[in-house]
Amino acid sequence: MKADTHLEFSVPALETVRSDLLLSHDIDLRVLRLDKINPHVTGNKWYKLKYNIQHALQQGHTRVLSFGGAYSNHLYALAAVAPHFGLQAIGVIRGELPDPLNPVLAFTEAHGMQLLSVSRDEYRQKQTPQFLESLQQRFGSCYVIPEGGSNQLGMHGCKDIINDLDWTSAHTGPKVLALACGTGTTMAGLLAAYATRDRTLPRPEIIGIPVLKGGEFLEQDIRQHLAEGGITDPGNWHLETQFHCGGYGRTSPELLEFVAQFSGSSGIPIEPVYTGKLFMGIFQLIAAGTIAKGSEVIIIHSGGLHYKCGKNSHAC
Repeated sequence: MKADTHLEFSVPALETVRSDLLLSHDIDLRVLRLDKINPHVTGNKWYKLKYNIQHALQQGHTRVLSFGGAYSNHLYALAAVAPHFGLQAIGVIRGELPDPLNPVLAFTEAHGMQLLSVSRDEYRQKQTPQFLESLQQRFGSCYVIPEGGSNQLGMHGCKDIINDLDWTSAHTGPKVLALACGTGTTMAGLLAAYATRDRTLPRPEIIGIPVLKGGEFLEQDIRQHLAEGGITDPGNWHLETQFHCGGYGRTSPELLEFVAQFSGSSGIPIEPVYTGKLFMGIFQLIAAGTIAKGSEVIIIHSGGLHYKCGKNSHAC
Protein backbone atom coordinates (compact mmCIF):
# COMPACT_ATOMS: atom_id res chain seq x y z
CA MET A 1 0.00 0.00 0.00
CA LYS A 2 1.37 3.39 -0.96
CA ALA A 3 1.16 5.83 1.92
CA ASP A 4 0.87 9.60 1.84
CA THR A 5 4.11 11.21 0.67
CA HIS A 6 4.56 12.77 4.11
CA LEU A 7 4.43 9.34 5.75
CA GLU A 8 7.76 7.99 4.61
CA PHE A 9 9.46 4.83 5.82
CA SER A 10 13.11 3.98 5.55
CA VAL A 11 14.45 0.50 4.91
CA PRO A 12 15.37 -0.97 8.32
CA ALA A 13 19.09 -1.45 8.82
CA LEU A 14 20.80 -4.52 10.21
CA GLU A 15 23.36 -3.34 12.76
CA THR A 16 26.09 -5.55 14.18
CA VAL A 17 26.56 -5.83 17.96
CA ARG A 18 29.92 -6.77 19.45
CA SER A 19 30.79 -7.81 23.00
CA ASP A 20 33.19 -10.07 24.85
CA LEU A 21 30.40 -12.61 25.41
CA LEU A 22 29.55 -12.77 21.72
CA LEU A 23 33.20 -13.06 20.78
CA SER A 24 33.84 -15.88 23.27
CA HIS A 25 30.85 -17.82 21.91
CA ASP A 26 31.63 -17.02 18.25
CA ILE A 27 28.18 -15.43 17.84
CA ASP A 28 27.43 -13.18 14.87
CA LEU A 29 24.66 -10.95 16.26
CA ARG A 30 22.81 -8.24 14.32
CA VAL A 31 19.77 -6.16 15.14
CA LEU A 32 16.99 -5.35 12.66
CA ARG A 33 16.31 -1.72 13.54
CA LEU A 34 12.56 -1.48 12.98
CA ASP A 35 12.63 1.28 15.59
CA LYS A 36 14.24 3.58 13.01
CA ILE A 37 11.86 3.20 10.05
CA ASN A 38 9.83 6.31 10.90
CA PRO A 39 10.03 8.92 13.69
CA HIS A 40 6.53 8.17 15.00
CA VAL A 41 5.42 4.84 13.51
CA THR A 42 8.21 2.63 14.72
CA GLY A 43 8.94 -1.02 15.21
CA ASN A 44 6.35 -3.63 14.30
CA LYS A 45 3.43 -1.19 14.68
CA TRP A 46 3.28 -0.15 11.01
CA TYR A 47 3.37 -3.79 9.89
CA LYS A 48 0.34 -4.58 12.06
CA LEU A 49 -1.52 -1.43 11.01
CA LYS A 50 -0.96 -1.12 7.27
CA TYR A 51 -3.37 -3.77 5.99
CA ASN A 52 -5.94 -2.83 8.62
CA ILE A 53 -5.83 0.76 7.35
CA GLN A 54 -6.05 -0.45 3.76
CA HIS A 55 -9.07 -2.61 4.61
CA ALA A 56 -10.81 0.24 6.45
CA LEU A 57 -10.42 2.48 3.40
CA GLN A 58 -11.64 -0.23 1.03
CA GLN A 59 -14.77 -0.61 3.14
CA GLY A 60 -15.41 3.12 2.97
CA HIS A 61 -14.81 3.87 6.64
CA THR A 62 -13.86 7.34 7.81
CA ARG A 63 -13.13 6.34 11.44
CA VAL A 64 -10.82 3.77 12.97
CA LEU A 65 -11.08 2.75 16.60
CA SER A 66 -8.67 0.77 18.72
CA PHE A 67 -7.67 0.05 22.30
CA GLY A 68 -4.67 0.43 24.58
CA GLY A 69 -3.23 1.52 27.89
CA ALA A 70 -2.12 5.00 28.83
CA TYR A 71 1.33 4.44 27.28
CA SER A 72 0.21 2.48 24.22
CA ASN A 73 2.74 2.45 21.38
CA HIS A 74 -0.01 1.02 19.19
CA LEU A 75 -2.34 3.99 19.74
CA TYR A 76 0.59 6.38 19.33
CA ALA A 77 1.30 4.87 15.91
CA LEU A 78 -2.37 4.81 14.91
CA ALA A 79 -2.73 8.49 15.81
CA ALA A 80 0.29 9.31 13.63
CA VAL A 81 -0.92 7.23 10.67
CA ALA A 82 -4.67 7.90 10.52
CA PRO A 83 -4.62 11.58 9.42
CA HIS A 84 -2.45 10.75 6.41
CA PHE A 85 -5.26 8.56 5.09
CA GLY A 86 -8.08 10.96 5.96
CA LEU A 87 -9.23 8.87 8.89
CA GLN A 88 -10.50 10.00 12.29
CA ALA A 89 -8.87 7.91 15.01
CA ILE A 90 -10.52 6.96 18.30
CA GLY A 91 -8.56 5.48 21.18
CA VAL A 92 -10.29 3.58 23.99
CA ILE A 93 -8.00 3.85 27.01
CA ARG A 94 -7.82 1.34 29.86
CA GLY A 95 -8.40 3.22 33.13
CA GLU A 96 -8.59 6.92 33.87
CA LEU A 97 -6.86 9.51 31.72
CA PRO A 98 -3.98 11.17 33.58
CA ASP A 99 -4.26 14.91 34.19
CA PRO A 100 -2.25 16.35 32.62
CA LEU A 101 -1.95 13.84 29.79
CA ASN A 102 1.30 11.93 29.64
CA PRO A 103 3.52 12.48 26.55
CA VAL A 104 2.08 9.50 24.68
CA LEU A 105 -1.56 10.51 25.12
CA ALA A 106 -0.73 14.17 24.53
CA PHE A 107 0.76 13.16 21.18
CA THR A 108 -2.31 11.13 20.21
CA GLU A 109 -4.65 14.00 21.09
CA ALA A 110 -2.48 16.55 19.27
CA HIS A 111 -2.77 14.39 16.15
CA GLY A 112 -6.55 14.37 16.33
CA MET A 113 -7.25 11.13 18.14
CA GLN A 114 -10.42 11.23 20.23
CA LEU A 115 -9.80 9.59 23.60
CA LEU A 116 -12.31 7.65 25.66
CA SER A 117 -11.35 6.26 29.05
CA VAL A 118 -13.19 3.21 30.36
CA SER A 119 -12.87 1.31 33.62
CA ARG A 120 -10.68 -1.76 33.71
CA ASP A 121 -13.80 -3.91 34.11
CA GLU A 122 -15.30 -2.37 30.98
CA TYR A 123 -12.01 -2.72 29.16
CA ARG A 124 -12.04 -6.47 29.73
CA GLN A 125 -15.26 -6.55 27.69
CA LYS A 126 -13.64 -4.91 24.65
CA GLN A 127 -14.09 -7.95 22.43
CA THR A 128 -17.73 -8.62 23.28
CA PRO A 129 -20.41 -7.78 20.69
CA GLN A 130 -22.35 -5.73 23.25
CA PHE A 131 -19.42 -3.48 24.12
CA LEU A 132 -18.40 -3.03 20.49
CA GLU A 133 -21.99 -2.15 19.57
CA SER A 134 -22.08 0.48 22.32
CA LEU A 135 -18.95 2.07 20.83
CA GLN A 136 -20.52 2.11 17.35
CA GLN A 137 -23.59 3.79 18.78
CA ARG A 138 -21.46 6.39 20.53
CA PHE A 139 -19.06 7.25 17.69
CA GLY A 140 -20.90 6.12 14.57
CA SER A 141 -19.67 3.54 12.11
CA CYS A 142 -16.03 2.65 12.89
CA TYR A 143 -13.51 0.17 11.64
CA VAL A 144 -12.31 -1.59 14.79
CA ILE A 145 -8.69 -2.70 15.11
CA PRO A 146 -8.00 -5.04 18.04
CA GLU A 147 -5.59 -3.95 20.75
CA GLY A 148 -2.06 -4.04 19.37
CA GLY A 149 -3.32 -4.80 15.85
CA SER A 150 -3.62 -8.47 16.82
CA ASN A 151 -5.81 -9.83 14.01
CA GLN A 152 -5.29 -11.67 10.72
CA LEU A 153 -4.50 -8.47 8.85
CA GLY A 154 -1.94 -7.58 11.51
CA MET A 155 -0.38 -11.03 11.15
CA HIS A 156 -0.38 -10.65 7.37
CA GLY A 157 1.51 -7.36 7.64
CA CYS A 158 4.14 -8.90 9.90
CA LYS A 159 4.97 -11.44 7.18
CA ASP A 160 6.69 -8.59 5.35
CA ILE A 161 9.34 -8.27 8.07
CA ILE A 162 11.31 -11.22 6.69
CA ASN A 163 11.90 -9.28 3.45
CA ASP A 164 14.42 -7.15 5.37
CA LEU A 165 16.38 -10.04 6.86
CA ASP A 166 19.75 -10.72 5.28
CA TRP A 167 21.38 -13.92 6.43
CA THR A 168 25.09 -14.31 5.77
CA SER A 169 25.35 -17.03 3.14
CA ALA A 170 28.94 -17.84 4.14
CA HIS A 171 27.97 -18.42 7.78
CA THR A 172 27.66 -22.16 8.33
CA GLY A 173 26.41 -22.15 11.92
CA PRO A 174 22.78 -22.31 13.13
CA LYS A 175 20.59 -19.31 12.34
CA VAL A 176 18.41 -17.81 15.07
CA LEU A 177 15.75 -15.10 14.80
CA ALA A 178 14.56 -13.56 18.08
CA LEU A 179 11.75 -11.19 19.04
CA ALA A 180 9.71 -10.01 22.01
CA CYS A 181 6.15 -11.31 22.28
CA GLY A 182 3.14 -9.48 23.68
CA THR A 183 0.18 -10.87 21.73
CA GLY A 184 2.04 -13.32 19.49
CA THR A 185 0.86 -11.59 16.30
CA THR A 186 4.34 -10.72 15.03
CA MET A 187 5.61 -14.23 15.75
CA ALA A 188 2.64 -15.70 13.90
CA GLY A 189 3.32 -13.43 10.93
CA LEU A 190 6.96 -14.51 10.74
CA LEU A 191 5.95 -18.17 10.96
CA ALA A 192 3.32 -17.68 8.26
CA ALA A 193 5.96 -16.13 6.01
CA TYR A 194 8.39 -18.99 6.51
CA ALA A 195 5.64 -21.58 6.05
CA THR A 196 5.04 -20.30 2.51
CA ARG A 197 8.61 -19.33 1.61
CA ASP A 198 10.96 -21.18 -0.72
CA ARG A 199 12.46 -23.91 1.46
CA THR A 200 15.85 -23.54 -0.19
CA LEU A 201 16.22 -20.13 1.49
CA PRO A 202 17.57 -19.76 5.06
CA ARG A 203 15.11 -21.03 7.65
CA PRO A 204 16.11 -19.89 11.16
CA GLU A 205 14.94 -21.16 14.50
CA ILE A 206 12.64 -18.42 15.84
CA ILE A 207 12.77 -17.66 19.56
CA GLY A 208 10.01 -15.59 21.15
CA ILE A 209 10.54 -13.88 24.51
CA PRO A 210 7.14 -13.23 26.18
CA VAL A 211 7.22 -10.00 28.20
CA LEU A 212 4.39 -10.98 30.52
CA LYS A 213 4.19 -13.54 33.29
CA GLY A 214 2.65 -16.87 32.36
CA GLY A 215 3.42 -16.34 28.68
CA GLU A 216 3.04 -20.02 27.92
CA PHE A 217 -0.54 -19.31 26.76
CA LEU A 218 0.93 -17.46 23.77
CA GLU A 219 1.84 -20.82 22.21
CA GLN A 220 -1.84 -21.57 21.73
CA ASP A 221 -2.61 -18.03 20.57
CA ILE A 222 0.13 -18.21 17.94
CA ARG A 223 -1.11 -21.57 16.69
CA GLN A 224 -4.64 -20.16 16.58
CA HIS A 225 -3.47 -17.18 14.49
CA LEU A 226 -1.87 -19.62 12.04
CA ALA A 227 -4.89 -21.92 11.92
CA GLU A 228 -7.28 -19.03 11.29
CA GLY A 229 -5.07 -17.98 8.39
CA GLY A 230 -5.02 -21.48 6.95
CA ILE A 231 -1.27 -21.74 7.62
CA THR A 232 0.42 -25.00 8.52
CA ASP A 233 2.68 -24.49 11.53
CA PRO A 234 6.26 -24.72 10.18
CA GLY A 235 7.49 -25.81 13.61
CA ASN A 236 10.75 -23.85 13.60
CA TRP A 237 10.01 -21.89 16.79
CA HIS A 238 9.67 -21.92 20.54
CA LEU A 239 9.09 -19.52 23.44
CA GLU A 240 11.45 -18.78 26.34
CA THR A 241 9.05 -17.67 29.07
CA GLN A 242 11.44 -17.05 31.98
CA PHE A 243 12.45 -13.45 31.22
CA HIS A 244 9.30 -11.54 32.22
CA CYS A 245 10.92 -10.03 35.36
CA GLY A 246 7.73 -10.38 37.37
CA GLY A 247 5.13 -9.52 34.73
CA TYR A 248 4.09 -7.07 32.06
CA GLY A 249 5.53 -3.61 32.65
CA ARG A 250 7.49 -4.86 35.66
CA THR A 251 11.23 -4.57 35.99
CA SER A 252 14.08 -5.79 38.16
CA PRO A 253 17.42 -4.24 39.15
CA GLU A 254 19.13 -6.76 36.87
CA LEU A 255 16.96 -5.73 33.91
CA LEU A 256 17.43 -2.00 34.47
CA GLU A 257 21.19 -2.47 34.79
CA PHE A 258 21.26 -4.50 31.57
CA VAL A 259 19.21 -1.91 29.66
CA ALA A 260 21.52 0.91 30.73
CA GLN A 261 24.69 -1.07 30.02
CA PHE A 262 23.59 -2.42 26.64
CA SER A 263 22.19 0.90 25.41
CA GLY A 264 25.38 2.67 26.43
CA SER A 265 27.85 0.18 24.99
CA SER A 266 26.06 -0.65 21.74
CA GLY A 267 24.50 2.72 20.89
CA ILE A 268 21.21 0.89 20.32
CA PRO A 269 18.51 2.22 22.67
CA ILE A 270 16.27 -0.34 24.36
CA GLU A 271 13.62 -0.06 27.09
CA PRO A 272 12.59 -2.37 29.95
CA VAL A 273 9.05 -3.26 28.82
CA TYR A 274 9.77 -5.14 25.59
CA THR A 275 13.21 -4.88 24.05
CA GLY A 276 15.12 -4.92 27.33
CA LYS A 277 13.66 -8.29 28.29
CA LEU A 278 14.28 -9.57 24.77
CA PHE A 279 17.94 -8.59 24.60
CA MET A 280 18.68 -9.66 28.17
CA GLY A 281 17.02 -13.00 27.52
CA ILE A 282 18.99 -13.65 24.34
CA PHE A 283 22.30 -12.73 25.97
CA GLN A 284 21.53 -15.09 28.88
CA LEU A 285 20.61 -17.89 26.46
CA ILE A 286 23.92 -17.35 24.67
CA ALA A 287 25.84 -17.42 27.97
CA ALA A 288 24.07 -20.62 29.00
CA GLY A 289 24.81 -22.32 25.69
CA THR A 290 21.11 -22.68 24.85
CA ILE A 291 21.90 -20.74 21.69
CA ALA A 292 24.73 -22.78 20.25
CA LYS A 293 28.23 -21.43 19.79
CA GLY A 294 28.87 -20.31 16.25
CA SER A 295 25.26 -19.22 15.67
CA GLU A 296 24.18 -16.32 13.48
CA VAL A 297 21.55 -14.38 15.42
CA ILE A 298 19.23 -11.58 14.28
CA ILE A 299 17.18 -9.77 16.92
CA ILE A 300 14.13 -7.80 15.79
CA HIS A 301 14.01 -4.39 17.51
CA SER A 302 10.27 -3.77 17.76
CA GLY A 303 10.45 -0.13 18.89
CA GLY A 304 8.66 1.11 22.00
CA LEU A 305 10.97 4.05 22.64
CA HIS A 306 8.58 7.02 22.60
CA TYR A 307 9.08 7.76 26.28
CA LYS A 308 11.56 7.06 29.01
CA CYS A 309 10.32 4.32 31.28
CA GLY A 310 10.18 5.57 34.84
CA LYS A 311 9.43 3.73 38.03
CA ASN A 312 5.73 3.47 37.34
CA SER A 313 5.73 3.54 33.53
CA HIS A 314 3.97 1.01 31.35
CA ALA A 315 3.61 0.51 27.63
CA CYS A 316 1.56 -1.76 25.42
